[in-house]
Formats: sequence, structure tokens, C-alpha cells
Amino acid sequence: MNFRIFILLFFVGYFFNSCVPSKDIIYLQGKENLENAPVAQIPFKPYRLQVSDVLSITVSAIDSKLVEIFNQNIVNNPNISNELFYYKGYSIDDHGNIRLPILGEVNVLALTTDQVRQKIETLLLKDHFNKEAGIFVSVKLAGFRYTINGEVNVPGTKILNQDKVSVLEAVANAGDITVVGNRKEVMIIRQYPQGVQTFSIDLTNYNALQSPYFYLQPNDFVYVKPLKQKTWGTGTTGIQSLSTILTILSLVTTTFLLLQK
Repeated sequence: MNFRIFILLFFVGYFFNSCVPSKDIIYLQGKENLENAPVAQIPFKPYRLQVSDVLSITVSAIDSKLVEIFNQNIVNNPNISNELFYYKGYSIDDHGNIRLPILGEVNVLALTTDQVRQKIETLLLKDHFNKEAGIFVSVKLAGFRYTINGEVNVPGTKILNQDKVSVLEAVANAGDITVVGNRKEVMIIRQYPQGVQTFSIDLTNYNALQSPYFYLQPNDFVYVKPLKQKTWGTGTTGIQSLSTILTILSLVTTTFLLLQK
């Protein structure tokens, strides 16, 4: 009798620990506790360019023929594939330079895209054009690239045609985190000139919106760890876990009865 009670209690405890609770699945919980709190601005730092980034640069003027040479590699068409962005854009070499017509090599390492725009405009107006030419420079990253791996439905390297990408957008573009993915410790691995740094963000907490890591930077690596329930291999829902437990219980009971004979 005691053995049966022990087995029953064991499987009841096993059942409740093997299921993934809803609090581990729902995003941005706890908003109700912040209803009267002041609205804080989400921190965002402009991205500083790194080696191997690809830039889309266009130069406009009142007389378009004057700047035709700068726009032969134009890649601003939204229908152009990412592969063409790579071949037609201006890639930053190992020394932090891009090579532009007439201007030659221009160092852009660790600058923001706005600073690059200002630098190119200054160089053009200094030696090649006057203010009356109406020079206008546009500089953008040729796609926002990041890599996501771990417990997501569609892992891999993603490229989005936008300037800012949040962690939630990155997860959505990867088909969402699986049921057994750890939303409380989403890792962000970021490359800096001085080395690699790793950060963590809890996507189940509403305060994630105020995290300095809520917005990704180009070339970030996002990793979603598995929950312990995946290691146990018992199922992710109550029905799946119950089915597994019943199978094991049936096997244990059958073995016990055979040993009694």
C-alpha cells in the first residue's frame, strides 16, 4: 500500500513539474503594476559602423548628371535582393574604409550613418562642388542583419530592411520562441571594437521595454536557451505530460505484477 502511495505521489509531482507554466510563456507581464508609473523613453543608441558592414550611399544634386558617377551602385530599390545589396553596396574593409568614386578611400569605422553622411558632404563641398549645386547625400545600412539560434521555430541569419529592430521583432521574424524556450533569459551577444559582450533580457517582464538591450544592433547574435522541461523530454503541455506519465505508469505496473508472479 505504501509503495502504491509513493508511486502515486511521485507521478503527481512529476506531472506538475514537467509542464511549462503559462507565466513562462506570456510576454511582457506585470504591466498592471506599472499603470501609474511615469512613461520612460526606451533607450536607443545609434549604431556605430564595423568592418564588413555594407552601406547604401546615394548622392543627389540639382543637376543629376553631375553626380551620376556616385550612383552607379545604387541599391535603394526595396525589391532588390539582399545578395545584390552585398555586391552593389559599399563594403567596409579591414581598415575601416569604403572606396567612393572621386573621393577614393574614406574611413567610416565607428561612425554612425549620419556622421558618414556629414563627412561625405563635407568632402564633396570642399574640393568638388559648391553650395549652389544642391548636394544631398543619403547613407543607410544595406539591411539590418542579425542571427538568432536556439529555441526558435526558424533559426538563422535574418536581414530586415529597416533601421531599428527590437528583440521582440527579431523573435517574431524567427517564427517565435518555442514552448520550451526560455523567454526569461534571452541572450544577446554583441561585437564591439574592444571585444565581445553578452547581455540577457527577460521578455516575460514588462520592464524589458525599458532595457538598454531591447533594441538590437546590426550583427547581434540572439540565443534562446531551452527550459529544463525539454531536457526531461516529458512533453510541453499537460496532455502530453499526462500521456507520457500514463505510459511509464503502465510499464511500471506491468513490471511489478510480473515480478509478483
